Amino acid sequence: MAESAKKENAWSMLKLGLVLCAYAVIACAMLAVVNNFTAPKIADNQAKKVSAAMQEFFPESGLTFETVKDFTPPVVGAITVDEMYVAKRGDKIIGGAAQVTGPTYDQGTILIGMKTDGTVTGLKFLKLTDSPGFGLKANDATFKLPNGKTFYGQFEGKNAASGFTAGENFDAISGATITSVAVSSLINEGTKNIFAYFDKKGVN
Repeated sequence: MAESAKKENAWSMLKLGLVLCAYAVIACAMLAVVNNFTAPKIADNQAKKVSAAMQEFFPESGLTFETVKDFTPPVVGAITVDEMYVAKRGDKIIGGAAQVTGPTYDQGTILIGMKTDGTVTGLKFLKLTDSPGFGLKANDATFKLPNGKTFYGQFEGKNAASGFTAGENFDAISGATITSVAVSSLINEGTKNIFAYFDKKGVN
């Protein structure tokens, strides 16, 4: 009797394992199907955001925007430069932008634009998943620093040649210093690689 009970328990556990395995396979399959439908839409929305941001960074008429294909930025720790773009007037490069992803308090992706002389033309958040009321203030158009500017707006017009350091050449968000410093790391990595590309192309 005891032997029979052991066999029954073993079979019950095996059946439970098979059922759980089947659920896992079905769940993975459903996620794959959903991803196939949503991934192209997400990518399209991201591309539209980048295009709109480039128009804001470089509003002059007659410019064209191109994705950089002949430069591979290095990966620095957890920070990656996902894409780089240039703004051109004819064949002349007049500016560039870098899409950079990395850790903030959680995770963020920015697009930073810059003229060939190092002047920042704008900063846009493509994604920011930090804490509401704290880190998310970095991407809040209604939040103003004591200087009267938004966190992201304060970088426009500044020169990126010497990098950005909180408390020296930009203001951190009170209560969200980690986010503020992390975003500056993304900016510094992006502008560093834009400068490197300009040097490669012989742009003054």
